[in-house]
Amino acid sequence: MAKRNQTIISEFLLLGLPIQPEHQNLFYALFLAMYVTTVLGNLLIMFLIRLDPHLHTPMYLFLSNLSFSDLCFSSVTMPKLLQNMKSRAPSIPYAGCLAQMYFYLFFGVLESFLLVAMAYDRYVAICFPLRYAAIMSPRLCLSLLALSWVLTTAHAALHTLLMARLSFCADNVIPHFFCDTSTLLKLSCSDTRVNGLVILFMGGLILVIPFLLIIVSYARIVSSILKVPSARGIRKAFSTCGSHLSMVSLFYGTIIGLYLCPSTNNSTVKETVMAVMYTVVTPMLNPFIYSLRNRDMKRALGRVFWKKKISFSLKR
Repeated sequence: MAKRNQTIISEFLLLGLPIQPEHQNLFYALFLAMYVTTVLGNLLIMFLIRLDPHLHTPMYLFLSNLSFSDLCFSSVTMPKLLQNMKSRAPSIPYAGCLAQMYFYLFFGVLESFLLVAMAYDRYVAICFPLRYAAIMSPRLCLSLLALSWVLTTAHAALHTLLMARLSFCADNVIPHFFCDTSTLLKLSCSDTRVNGLVILFMGGLILVIPFLLIIVSYARIVSSILKVPSARGIRKAFSTCGSHLSMVSLFYGTIIGLYLCPSTNNSTVKETVMAVMYTVVTPMLNPFIYSLRNRDMKRALGRVFWKKKISFSLKR
């Protein structure tokens, strides 16, 4: 019976966002503009880091990976959301749903690890400036990146395989705009206790521990600054860490609001709104945070466009 029920579900229906029909076109244009901004902004950061030799440093190596992660993370859900907003049958195949869940978990967790690597980079740069080049060697940076990618691959694969073993019965309506793990577990007619325990355990490892590592890094940075208090040192530390702190606040703030502060009233709408913040707004704002608050990125943008302008003038 379980096998028969599992084969019944060949696709899921995504209810999408709680938007009134008369506002559908307006929100479609809004989300399309936000997605295009996300793609162009993160591509710009990756190209600037690739083209400007001044940005070939550990911090910007991690930032280019973060921009790639944000670009892919938004692309996991946004194209399907936009397609379904214009479709009369907003469905997703069973295999496509599992694939979406896998990549959603993969790029979401990858961002958490990259933020830890960037926090450690800032800690070394401020607390050990004379030994920075020796500590943050190319070998260490590549090892941190490889470890981040391997751990996120294993984490996403574990949850996807555990979800694939479950049976789904008659109810195939997902009250969300993407295949969220918790929503799929509610639809399953199998025993989901193992999935719940793994989510609880892995959530502590993957989200809480990186967050604590970031807190420890900045506690050390603050302690180092207070030992030699000066206005110049505080300004330098703020300019160095301000952008990263903004990204950390945005990333973990939405996660805390979504998963750690549940609401009993209208919880589905709240979860959907917080998921939009997490999957759409955050990846779009990160390029603005780093381009508007970071002098190195502004200078790199000027250098790259100045070179292009000179090259174009010489050709004419």
